[in-house]
Amino acid sequence: MSIEDVLISLARRMLDSVQSQFMALLRDLEETALNPLRSVVQLITNGIWVGEGANAFVDEVTSIFIPNVSTICNQITTTNNNVTYARDVIEQADQEVQRLVDSRLGDTFKFY
Repeated sequence: MSIEDVLISLARRMLDSVQSQFMALLRDLEETALNPLRSVVQLITNGIWVGEGANAFVDEVTSIFIPNVSTICNQITTTNNNVTYARDVIEQADQEVQRLVDSRLGDTFKFY
């Protein structure tokens, strides 16, 4: 195995780790921020807390906090998808270059 192969393998593992961390962050945001707040809003809406303070809290959470956290979650998902797409394009390009080298140059030159 060449040094290039080792480096490419290491880079792929690092990329896998980064993508895994993206998804863990997304799960954490949903589990620790969005889901509990949605539950609290539902409880307040069902009457556990009433009055102007309750209404203001629900309005703030539903109009500012939840949409902003949802936007962050969408951006994490989009970034993860873009990284996956870029990785696929790079791997396809590597395979195509290897195929071209093997088929055209391999016929003319001997590579060791």
